[in-house]
Amino acid sequence: MSARIGVVVFPGSNCEHDVVEAVESLGGTAELVWHGATALGQVGGVVLPGGFAHGDYLRPGAIARFSPVMEAVREFAAAGGPVVGICNGFQVLTEAGLLPGALQKNAGLRFLCRDVTVRVDDAGSVLTAGVEPGTELTLPVNHFDGNYTADRRTLDELRAEGLVVLRYVGNPNGSADDIAGVRNPEGNVVGLMPHPERACNPLVGGTDGRLLIRALLESAAQLPRVMPARLSTAESTPTSRQTA
Repeated sequence: MSARIGVVVFPGSNCEHDVVEAVESLGGTAELVWHGATALGQVGGVVLPGGFAHGDYLRPGAIARFSPVMEAVREFAAAGGPVVGICNGFQVLTEAGLLPGALQKNAGLRFLCRDVTVRVDDAGSVLTAGVEPGTELTLPVNHFDGNYTADRRTLDELRAEGLVVLRYVGNPNGSADDIAGVRNPEGNVVGLMPHPERACNPLVGGTDGRLLIRALLESAAQLPRVMPARLSTAESTPTSRQTA
């Protein structure tokens, strides 16, 4: 698959190479994009990976949303580009206002690191396109602040508009309405707490995540190449590991 995915690296990210491995195992190509970049380069999709962006000193994602690259991510999303936030990346998307709601500490104040079962509730997103609603997937979680919350009006809107893409089967963290992942109304921005990139190889316990990563690659491969000019040339790379 010819899709090229940009994987944003924040100080403290630790799942970026997992995403690269998953993307490339399914025939895509991936490049790391340092958070200090002001452009994304020639990519057809963007992933904000898991980790502890900027140490999560304030709350997850609250500092990362101010990184220079996020303006390019916003423009890319506004132009219809596929953007997926996984775990800490989901938190960044909510803090940046690209997705509704917020993530708070898990019920019981326990860090979770185990496989969970999620159900696909919506196929209208770049991450679930082609996956039959009702499909159950086994994916790992690895979080302390994965408890999705929103006010009642937002939760009602998410249900009414079909914007919940994944729900837990057996809620592990107290998330409202068993929500494991949501999308924007256009379906091109998705955030989820489970890690599909860690379920793409039988050697690490399962391959259910391949369905989601493959859907992302197919969505990215269809992206028109007419994008804002500022997205066309990356100005810095993660290899220098410069600090903000």
